Amino acid sequence: MSGSASGRSARRRATACFAVGGVCAAYALIGLVPTLAGASSHREAPLLLNDPAVDNTDVYAFSSPENPDDVTMIANWFPLEEPNGGPNFYPWADDAEYLINIDNDGDAVADVIYRWRFTTDDRRDNDTFLYNNGPVTSLDDENLLFRQSYTLDVSTDGGASYGSAIASGMAAPSYVGPAGMGSAEDYVTNLRDPAITDVAGGGRTLTTQTEDPFFLDLRVFDLIYGADLSERGQDTLSGYNVNSIVLEVPKSAVAIDGDATANPVIGVWSTTTRPTLRNANGTPADGSGYTQVSRLGNPLINEVIVPAGLKDAFNAIPPAADATAAGGKVVDRVLDPEVPRVIQGIYGIEPPAPPRYDLFEVFLTGVASSAKVDVDGDPSTPNPIDVDLNSQALNAGAAAFQPSEMLRLNMSITGPTGLDGKPLPHASRLGVIGGDIQGFPNGRRLADDVVDIELFALEGIYDVSNVPADRQAAFDALKDGDRVPRNDAQFSDTFPYLAAPETDAVNVPDQQHPSGAAAAAAGGGGIGGTWLPVVTGSVAFLLIAAGGISLLRGRSTAAKGMAGAKS
Repeated sequence: MSGSASGRSARRRATACFAVGGVCAAYALIGLVPTLAGASSHREAPLLLNDPAVDNTDVYAFSSPENPDDVTMIANWFPLEEPNGGPNFYPWADDAEYLINIDNDGDAVADVIYRWRFTTDDRRDNDTFLYNNGPVTSLDDENLLFRQSYTLDVSTDGGASYGSAIASGMAAPSYVGPAGMGSAEDYVTNLRDPAITDVAGGGRTLTTQTEDPFFLDLRVFDLIYGADLSERGQDTLSGYNVNSIVLEVPKSAVAIDGDATANPVIGVWSTTTRPTLRNANGTPADGSGYTQVSRLGNPLINEVIVPAGLKDAFNAIPPAADATAAGGKVVDRVLDPEVPRVIQGIYGIEPPAPPRYDLFEVFLTGVASSAKVDVDGDPSTPNPIDVDLNSQALNAGAAAFQPSEMLRLNMSITGPTGLDGKPLPHASRLGVIGGDIQGFPNGRRLADDVVDIELFALEGIYDVSNVPADRQAAFDALKDGDRVPRNDAQFSDTFPYLAAPETDAVNVPDQQHPSGAAAAAAGGGGIGGTWLPVVTGSVAFLLIAAGGISLLRGRSTAAKGMAGAKS
């Protein structure tokens, strides 16, 4: 990285009207955004608080730990499912479309869209209120009275058309309790695993209820952990379930021209659509189109970056609109986020000076050198994170690049990988800032501690020029993050990698739902069962401030040649 920090900072301030443009027009265009919009990421947007079945909660994308030629994508919906929530439990909406979108060339338009649509077979009619009228030991058990099935098809023209189904099967039902479905292990053996279905062309898919794999202390919203760091260590989502779609396909199926070696980077996000017109009974009207009502890529973007007045608008637009209309204001908030100012007001930690091009690179372009993606509008200045890692602009077949919000994954990294591009014996829960370039923000593994990672990112860890040495003591105050370093349930080495659904009521004694320090002792597992050592925030900061990113910069060629990296 050339030039002094102060000189570069001055150049950046002088070029605040960067190449993306359109930010100043955002307010005037907000009224053009559709008013029907949704909520995602655990209830953070207003309009769909009462429609949880189409509420996206999280997206994960990582190289398959079982087959390095496959990529795994997981998208979750329906937040905060209490296990005992009968009699209807947690069905998929059979009038909605559940989508996983992939942009492989960097133009912010989906090149591959996988679409799941559900059909309900409700056999209860006027005879009973029961979900099942006896023990259920298989997907076709006659005692299972509420059943859902799905079809999966794929579009390669941005959703204008879809081919014939590439998979169809039964959705694993909601877990109703030990009398009806046995233990969690019984549920996995009898109902979840038999619902795994092969995908035409290679791969497999599953729709199921699962323990919510997101782990964090949501008291961050109580004035950032109680205004004195006293409110930390409780896994707020412990005990709750979500509805999950898991898809594992060959990397060639989502790469440009089917060549994942020359084009290893993809952008991933999930969306949900609802019919624009309905009949009186709630069914889609003939000729009705579908409107996007929910969207999710990177975790916590709509929760803590986007202001309340724009959350519904964000959920209604595609990534291609992030630099225009209301999305332009989203870009503006990435460049000048609110969280660091809130932390400054409470804890006295001075925030990095805006515009925050380091966050622009992490969330809107992927990490790439200025030769590939110019984030500050001045081609003569290096990017804050001056290394090639996970921008689609690195692909040989990349299009004209368009900054936009999505989760970006370099599929060539097939296991925990160090800053020098060599395999690591263990993954780091802190991903890139923990010295493991396989982890978030390069994709997202189930055990990546994204709350701590993003907290450190917002405080400036990715841009050493914004982190004066005398701020280290201030950072130490937040070094433990939310003190929920692992999930309360263990992930698996094998597909679908998720834990079984929670089976106990949430309002039971704490010892039945380990969280915080207890979860750290019990373990929360890494992707594919790779245990993630608890790398503290202070270690992560030392990694970066003492030269971790410099090491990355010095070895940017390793990132360019990561197709050979093995786990």
